[in-house]
Amino acid sequence: MRLTPRSLWANLARGPRRVWRRFRGSLLLRVVATTTILGLGAVIVIGALISTQIRDGLVQTRVDRILAESARDAASAQENVDASTAESSGDLQQLAYDLFDTLGTIGGNSRGLVLLRDPANTSGVILSTPVTDTGLVEVITPEMRAAVQAGDPQSWQFVALPDTGDPGVVVGVPFTIRVAGEYELYFVYSLADEQATLLLIQRVLIVGAIALMALLGVLTFQVTRQTVRPVRHAARVASRLAEGILSERMTVRGQDEMATLARTFNEMAESLQRQITRMEELSRLQRRFVSDVSHELRTPLTTIRMASDVLHDSRDGFAPEVARSAELLNTQIDRFESLLSDLLEISRIDAGAAQLEFDDMSLADVVRDQVEAMVPPARSQGVELRLWVAKGDHVASMDRPRVARIVRNLLSNAIEHAQRHPVDVVVSSSKRAVAVVVRDYGIGLTPQQAQRVFDRFWRADAARARTMGGTGLGLSIAREDAQLHGGKLEAWGLPGKGASFRLQLPRTSRGLGQHPPLPLVIAELDYGTIAQRVPLDSDRREVAP
Repeated sequence: MRLTPRSLWANLARGPRRVWRRFRGSLLLRVVATTTILGLGAVIVIGALISTQIRDGLVQTRVDRILAESARDAASAQENVDASTAESSGDLQQLAYDLFDTLGTIGGNSRGLVLLRDPANTSGVILSTPVTDTGLVEVITPEMRAAVQAGDPQSWQFVALPDTGDPGVVVGVPFTIRVAGEYELYFVYSLADEQATLLLIQRVLIVGAIALMALLGVLTFQVTRQTVRPVRHAARVASRLAEGILSERMTVRGQDEMATLARTFNEMAESLQRQITRMEELSRLQRRFVSDVSHELRTPLTTIRMASDVLHDSRDGFAPEVARSAELLNTQIDRFESLLSDLLEISRIDAGAAQLEFDDMSLADVVRDQVEAMVPPARSQGVELRLWVAKGDHVASMDRPRVARIVRNLLSNAIEHAQRHPVDVVVSSSKRAVAVVVRDYGIGLTPQQAQRVFDRFWRADAARARTMGGTGLGLSIAREDAQLHGGKLEAWGLPGKGASFRLQLPRTSRGLGQHPPLPLVIAELDYGTIAQRVPLDSDRREVAP
């Protein structure tokens, strides 16, 4: 497989996203990570404070000792020079060398010495200024020399020693050699031992911090796991309860808070099981009652139908009011039969006994057949049906009678509420789904009514008579049929702007997808850009010579 730069960046970006999803999805990981980060921050801050305090303590103690030692040695050297009887330049030079040897012996290898002539010295006796190491002259700064030349009894500052770069301290004092004049005596001390001690302490602190963080992580993991394990178990039990396994329960161990949670959860599950079982039994009895009543009504309804047909066929010989009664009786029996059929269908759907026979066919053909069948009743209501079909085959796996019933119910509902305005029917499809939109421009629906339009026996206007002979269950059955196909039936409406219903059916087992083939609301001027107008056979017969 060849990786392009784009796919490489995608693979690199997928790793952090996967880690982030894992982090967000695990309470244990979040607690351990948060505790570790906070603990690490606390250890760093505390370690820095301890290290600083130890460093300051070591350095301050060493500096105090250095200042006391250099003051003592400088005073002793000044006394020896003052007590000397040397007068000639040779004797004075030897005195300076002896002085350096004595101070060097006293200070050891950790201390360097530098003797410099004061620039203000006007004595004619010029001595060679000895140093223990020529590189030490470079660490004496002009500021340091200025402080000594100003007459300060003791001046000092931190410096970096040459060659090694170790930290050090320079202490300077004015020094007077009789006859030879004013000089400057500098003691250079190394702080390498203190630095080594501080590094050792810091290493110990780092090792201790690492061990402490590891121990903290392990303890946090163990404590959090003990807390999270019952929660995970509760989540698994709740998931199995949601799947319908109502006998699932949590295991109760001990008497702590988690055991109390488990017992309370089990009590809740038992209560839910009792309630759900009772409701299922009640629902089963209710469905069985509706089904039994519907079946039992078939026999008397058949007898009433036969008597009604006899009366209806003989109505011409009756008095006008009796003939009208026979017509009303026949109409209401027709409606009663439709209502009884719908009730039987609803009971089958509720009981999960609905049988579907799927076959691959074009939704456009199904819709066209239903539109053709609804043209006569639409014309009787003064409504024009317009069919629009987009390019494509619009083939999906469906149960033709049920899909035809959905479309027929939508058309009947649109014609009834169109108020003599046209009704547009649009068919289109995508790779994932096929869809049909039925749009009217009549009285419309409010947003609240659009949410309830699929409720059983619900009517937007209870005082308004049904002109198409509906039972009040058509849209409810249509939505159930759509859901049986794995599809979706949606409604939209605005008062005075009409209503729109959209049916979507999946073309494959992958589902509907996120992008519907048709918008739920289509403006009247946009139909030509979406699909092509399809002439109906009834229209051709009407205009034929």
